Amino acid sequence: MPRAEKQRFYQLYFQTPGVAEAELEKDVHNAIKTTLFALSGDAAVENPASLTMLPSDGGWLDGKPTTQSLPAWLTDNDIKFYVEEFKRTGFRGGLNWYRNIDRNWELLAPWSGAKVQVPALYIVGDRDAVYRSPNWDHLIPSLKQSVPLLRESIVLKCCGHWTQQERAKDVNNALLEFLKQL
Repeated sequence: MPRAEKQRFYQLYFQTPGVAEAELEKDVHNAIKTTLFALSGDAAVENPASLTMLPSDGGWLDGKPTTQSLPAWLTDNDIKFYVEEFKRTGFRGGLNWYRNIDRNWELLAPWSGAKVQVPALYIVGDRDAVYRSPNWDHLIPSLKQSVPLLRESIVLKCCGHWTQQERAKDVNNALLEFLKQL
């Protein structure tokens, strides 16, 4: 019987400074293109939550779906822009967000249990790895408990993590309708 491959949550991989940066900065173009495609609805991964688990001895890009042609919502110019910016600044700033999660929890502790008391709209893609993560199936039904003025929750079909890019027209229309209600 084959032995199950050990895996780790992607955020754990991002913790040690320099490790993920080395992987991503080795080929910035590939890192950007692969990440944008793999987390999109166009990758059509059977279990998007699996994208958040990495081989214990591998990196962020290992096993991610790739594509030769770009989805309609993504252009060569988009990728070129991201590549130039990440070559200029590196990936450390974005990765440091994950490295600071515990501290953020500490800083936000005084607001634990606070409710969002402004009108709100929630939009997510049905293929978003975060939305499809284990134990998140209760998220949308329970949002009103934390966001009492939530006007609407929209789950965009065949859409991944990059909702505002993948489904720009749908997101813009939803935002305009939401704003008309205010």
